[in-house]
Amino acid sequence: MKYYIVKYSGPFGFIKPWTAVRDSETFSQQFLTPSLVAGIERKLFPELLAKPFSIYKIMRHRLAYDQMSAQQEQIQPRGWNTKRINKKNTVVRDYAVLVRNVLLNPVLHLAFEKKEDAEIAFGQHLCLARNEDILLPGEMLTATQEEFDSDAEKFAGYELVFEKNENSFLVGYNRFDDGRPMYGWLKVLGNPVKSF
Repeated sequence: MKYYIVKYSGPFGFIKPWTAVRDSETFSQQFLTPSLVAGIERKLFPELLAKPFSIYKIMRHRLAYDQMSAQQEQIQPRGWNTKRINKKNTVVRDYAVLVRNVLLNPVLHLAFEKKEDAEIAFGQHLCLARNEDILLPGEMLTATQEEFDSDAEKFAGYELVFEKNENSFLVGYNRFDDGRPMYGWLKVLGNPVKSF
């Protein structure tokens, strides 16, 4: 099978961890889940918004980056607490600090079966999970499935293969598909974390 591949890159990329404070268990900030790929696909092809949840046009993907930069983020948990302040009962929401990672210089390859789909994608920017981290298309390539799976020089990176088998692990709950669990196994080609 021949793929038409669009290579995107940018200075920053952020993938929201599905495990929140427990991301050290799955390291979910370095791969794309099925719902993220479906979201990217619907951004590129808005006509898919009316279709049921599935991935229709992006056949494969691969993500690499230079390194992760730890960023602190202040949050307010959902719950409310009562405190006594100046002899009055007050309802407050406490603050907490999370450490989340930002990908530096991410490179994302999206593989399409049809050249027309790759050309449409090549004319647009995309974001991984946060609107301010824009990735721009840099080049369009062609490769066979075997080349995409073996050429570590061109296509190094992480790819979550969306299937459930003995190597799969839980990668989140799909809000586009009634909260169903999402599973996958990680395919790593070459060195996904590029050296300087």
